[in-house]
Amino acid sequence: MIEETGRVVEVQGDYAWVETVPATTCGSCSARKGCGTSVLASVFGRRRSPVRALNRAGARTGEQVVIGISESSLVRGSLAVYMVPLAGLLVGALAGHRLGMDLLPGHTELASILGAVAGLLAGLAWLRFFSHASDRDERYQPVVVRHQIATGR
Repeated sequence: MIEETGRVVEVQGDYAWVETVPATTCGSCSARKGCGTSVLASVFGRRRSPVRALNRAGARTGEQVVIGISESSLVRGSLAVYMVPLAGLLVGALAGHRLGMDLLPGHTELASILGAVAGLLAGLAWLRFFSHASDRDERYQPVVVRHQIATGR
C-alpha cells in the first residue's frame, strides 16, 4: 500500500477530505540545479492538495491521518489513463491508413490522421467512462488507514 500523511479538513458522510503536501526529494538530489522538477517546484511551490478518502478509521476534522491506496489499483489506473488513449490513437491511425489505401488511394496520410484523432477520442471517451466507474469502485479509492501518531520534537 502506498501511504501519505495529511490533515482532515472536512468530513462528509463516509468520506474525509484530507489535505496532503506532496513530498519531494529535491533537497537530497545532486542534480537539483539542472533538474526540471526542481525548477517547477520552486515556481509553483509545494501546494496542498485535498484528497477524498474513505473514512474507515473514523477520522474527524483537524486530525492528522495516514491515507493509502493499493499499488495494484494505482498501476491499473495509470495504465488506463496513459495506455488506453495512446492505444486508441495508434490503432485508429493504422485503421485509417488501411481504409485510406482501400477507399482513398491518394490520401492515405489524411485518412491516417483522421483515424488517429478518432481513435484518440474513442480512448478518451472510454477513459471518461472508466473514471466515472472508478469513482464508485472502492478498489480505486484512497482510504484513511490510521490516525497519525504525533512525534515529540
